[in-house]
Amino acid sequence: MNAGLESVLRRDRWRVAAGLLGVSAVAWAYLAHEAREMSLSGVCHCAGMMMSGPDVQPWSVSALVPLFLMWGEMMVAMMLPSAAPMILAFARVNRQRRVQELPYVPTAVFTLGYLAAWMGFSALAALGQWVLHGFMLLSPIMTTRSSGLAGGLLIAAGIFQWTPLKHACLKRCRSPLSLLLHDWREGRIGALWMGFRNGLYCTGCCWLLMALLFVAGVMNLWWVGLITLLVLAEKATPPTWRLSVVAGVVLVLWGILASAGALPLKAA
Repeated sequence: MNAGLESVLRRDRWRVAAGLLGVSAVAWAYLAHEAREMSLSGVCHCAGMMMSGPDVQPWSVSALVPLFLMWGEMMVAMMLPSAAPMILAFARVNRQRRVQELPYVPTAVFTLGYLAAWMGFSALAALGQWVLHGFMLLSPIMTTRSSGLAGGLLIAAGIFQWTPLKHACLKRCRSPLSLLLHDWREGRIGALWMGFRNGLYCTGCCWLLMALLFVAGVMNLWWVGLITLLVLAEKATPPTWRLSVVAGVVLVLWGILASAGALPLKAA
C-alpha cells in the first residue's frame, strides 16, 4: 500500500472515530443529565415527559414513545463504543474500494443500520417496562420490586452466557472484518443491511445483559457503566479468557442469592 493511500485511510479512520466518540459522548451526557434529574426529584424526564415509578395510575399508551426514546438513547451510549471496531473496519474497506473506483457508501449508512437493530430492542424494552409498571413491579427508580423477578433475570442472563447462540453471536462480533468481507453488499441498501445484520448479531449477544438494567435501575449510571464495560470486555478479550463463561457463573450465583433475599438488588 503506497504512502498516499495509507494517509487517506488514516485521516478517514480518525474522522469516523471522532464522529463515533462525539455521538457517544452526547448520549452519555444526556443520560447523565436524566439520571441526575431522577436522583434529585425522583422523576425521570424522559424525552421531556415526566415519568415516575409505579403508582396507582397506569401509564397511558402514549408513554411508550418517551420510554422508547429513553431506551434508544441508552443503547446508543452503551453499544456504539463496542461497535467502533466493526464500524471502523467498514470505513476502511469502503475507503479502499473508493480508491479503487468501486461503489462507495458513507459510513453513517452502515452505522444507522447497526443502530436500527438496537432500536428494535429498545421498542421491546420500552414495552416490557410499560407492562412491568402496569403490574406495579417497578420501584420509583425503575428497579424491579420483585426479588423473584430480579433473581430470575440474573439467572437467565447467566445461563444464556453459556449457550451456543451467545458464543456464535459473540464470535461474529469479535471478527468484524471477516464478516464484512464475506457478506459484502453493494449500495446504500446493502450497507444498511450489513449494518443491521451486524447489529442483530450484537443484539443476540447482549440482549439479556441489557435486560439486567431492570435489576439495579434503568437510570443507574453505575449499573449502566458496568454492563457497558462487560460488553466491551467480552468483545475485546480473546476467547481463551472465557470471560462470558465466568460472567455467567457470577450472574447465576448472584441470581440465586437475590432470589433468596440474601443480597441487595440495587447496585451502588
